Amino acid sequence: MPDDTDLTPQEPAPQEADPQPQEPDPQPQGHGPLIQLALTELQERRDALQQEIETLTQRKQQLETEMAASFAGQSDAIARRVKGFQEYLSGALQGLAQSVETLELVAQPVVVHPSPLDAQAAAADQAASAGATPALADTFRPDEELIRANLKRFLEQPDFYADPWKLRRSMDAADTSVLEDWFFNQGGRGAQPSRGNRPRNVLLAAALIAVIGELYGDQFQTLVLAGQPERLGDWRRGLQDALGLGREDFGPNSGIVLFERGDALVERADRLEERGEVPLILIDASEQVVDIPVLQFPLWLAFAAGPGETDDIDDLL
Repeated sequence: MPDDTDLTPQEPAPQEADPQPQEPDPQPQGHGPLIQLALTELQERRDALQQEIETLTQRKQQLETEMAASFAGQSDAIARRVKGFQEYLSGALQGLAQSVETLELVAQPVVVHPSPLDAQAAAADQAASAGATPALADTFRPDEELIRANLKRFLEQPDFYADPWKLRRSMDAADTSVLEDWFFNQGGRGAQPSRGNRPRNVLLAAALIAVIGELYGDQFQTLVLAGQPERLGDWRRGLQDALGLGREDFGPNSGIVLFERGDALVERADRLEERGEVPLILIDASEQVVDIPVLQFPLWLAFAAGPGETDDIDDLL
């Protein structure tokens, strides 16, 4: 048995030799043809994509050509031309405005021609200064006897069965005096005080229509001006009752025409004068303002409302 205390050196055990490094295995045989095949396939795909791009480019050019020849393309071209013309026109107008500002404008003299009414007024003044009756009042002088005979008959008992267009009611002396003044002093053109209410005014107008009918026959037409349908309705009913008329006697082609507006009345009166007929214009007392063209015609009677006369509320506005 060996002694554990034996200090005799022992020779070391021999070490194993290091393994030699191994060289990598060479590339496996057969991979080169695969890579070459992949590159060839990629090249073919690239050529196909390039060909497709060229085809799409040609298609795009073709579409642009077709669009230029289509309505949308023409509209776009027209819009560009209009825009250019607008800019040109704006510049031209600005230049024209600047040129006008530099002009020296001369005010043209205003030539005022005398009115025929002024000539009539001058003749009337000359006749009045000579002591003669004004020419305007001479309109009905040749028919004075016939007019006065009719006015006298209106003072008698009413004839409820008289022929149409004849007065079927009676009047008092105050009403006939108004008509006398209108015929012989105003010459058939002027305003008279209202008789106090619309029915009495309509009765006086009916007497006037009956007298004018004796003078002109069928060559005249009565035109009534009142601003509202209710007032025109009063005129229609009053004239129907006083003259024995029917609904057929009221209308554009009948003896009496009702108007709410003065301009329409003027147009109708102008057409009557063109045909050689005479318009007789009657203006309701509610018409506080009358257009001047209405007063240019030879026969018109306007009822002027008195200060104590009561009428519709609308008349006071």
